[in-house]
Amino acid sequence: MTIPVRASERDLRTLADIVSGERDDLPTEGLPLSLLRDLLDQIHCDGISLFHLDSGRQAVRFLQCLDDEDEDEDEGHPFWEHYWDCAPCSYPDSSGDLRSITKISDFYSARQWHSTGMYSDYFGPGGIEHELLLCLPSGRAGAAGSGQSTRLLLFRGPGPDFSERDRALLTLLRPHMQQAYLDAEHRRDAEHRRARTPELTRRQWELLHLVAAGHTNTQIARRLGLSEGTVRKHLENIFARLHVSSRTAAVTRAFSQTAVVAQRDVAS
Repeated sequence: MTIPVRASERDLRTLADIVSGERDDLPTEGLPLSLLRDLLDQIHCDGISLFHLDSGRQAVRFLQCLDDEDEDEDEGHPFWEHYWDCAPCSYPDSSGDLRSITKISDFYSARQWHSTGMYSDYFGPGGIEHELLLCLPSGRAGAAGSGQSTRLLLFRGPGPDFSERDRALLTLLRPHMQQAYLDAEHRRDAEHRRARTPELTRRQWELLHLVAAGHTNTQIARRLGLSEGTVRKHLENIFARLHVSSRTAAVTRAFSQTAVVAQRDVAS
């Protein structure tokens, strides 16, 4: 499918700039939009989409586009009706090949593409004429052959097809795009864990451990060298932060959540 292509030093420097450094615009799903915009500047296309496809359930878990107006696109009946008959779409599932970067022209001539049900019923005349498709790994996606894949799609309307240079550049970027996607997943998981962990001060945690051990306010005050009034005030603040109204509820909420986080950390 490919022809040997040389990447210039300028190309390599540009590619390095795209994948280097941590980006601030982390979305709830997918890749930072700034990274996708940089990719679009390097490989000219009309649009870029990133989506997680579950062909077994005929579902799209998320759809990320550079144009926000496209994010509500309905991956509905026409798409799934023609999915398995459309070679460029179903190739990762039917072959189990999640590594190759493919184009529509790898499978069809322009006339053959225009005669497909996917083109006539879903994309429509003047819609997607050319595409580069790259599959990315995901901790939430299944293995090859599972019907699940996270796909990065670069597409063009009428005009020139993607060149072998475009495919070569995306091939060079592939492992870095994979790592960027996994890094984004890990950052989202870390933010989720932080959001679930009760935000208490070091002193409040110390006091709460003593409460969990069954100590009274008087015993806690002596242990920490505080007045009982200060202990009561700390408890009031702890209750407020945890949205509870009793010592038992505070202990249950704080330590059950931190236990879940610890178990996830060990599992990962």
